[in-house]
Amino acid sequence: MTADDDLFRPVTPVRAYQRVAEQIEEHILSGELPPGARLPGERELVQRFGVGRSTVREALRVLQSAGLIRSRPGDPLGAEVLGVSPDNLSRALGRLTRSRVASLGELVQFRMVLDAESNRLAARLHTPEDIARMREQIARMEALSTSPAGLHSFSEADALFHRSIAEASRNSLLGLCARAVHEAVVEIIEKKISGVPDPTPWMRRSIAHHREVLAAIEAGDSAAAARLARVALHAYYAEHVEPETRELLSAAVADD
Repeated sequence: MTADDDLFRPVTPVRAYQRVAEQIEEHILSGELPPGARLPGERELVQRFGVGRSTVREALRVLQSAGLIRSRPGDPLGAEVLGVSPDNLSRALGRLTRSRVASLGELVQFRMVLDAESNRLAARLHTPEDIARMREQIARMEALSTSPAGLHSFSEADALFHRSIAEASRNSLLGLCARAVHEAVVEIIEKKISGVPDPTPWMRRSIAHHREVLAAIEAGDSAAAARLARVALHAYYAEHVEPETRELLSAAVADD
């Protein structure tokens, strides 16, 4: 036995449907197949790839499970390309939390880090148009706080406010992750808060916080904007995460 014998391991043969899915995914990720585009029909895909119909259908199933396409059996127009979106990422994060691979406390802490950095960059890089979009969502939140529309619509306005901040940070990847994490957290926390008899005090506190964030961003106070994100998320969610993970949130909010 030589020293090189430990370098290699047996490989698993790749099935044909995986190769088909990989090729289609690569064209989606490269932008050659943009969102809204249609894939060729099943019959044409069978001919192009030189495989059986069951192989093509399995590849489409894999791509649909990944959120990259929307496929309906027998659709003469072919599967619709959805592309990469925050929805894919937020669903994956939600599944991770529900499966206990990652705890809710870890997810909230991750959001604290992302929101703080988004706020910090937005304070330095915002435009008047960014500020106008933030003001618009705060006004919408105020209207919804006394509306029968409910907590879900309020949470949507909240998400749009944070999306405006992420866009003002001028980092598309940060914005994508921040939006996905926000939506995953809101989905879980919303279920917990929906059992509260009167969520109005919670919504009012949220509005007050958003006004403070807006003021810090508009003033260009990046340190204050970042700290507001960490403090508010700790206050909102610390009591809802697993007790054993609360120290994660405390560590993220503490000043050095």
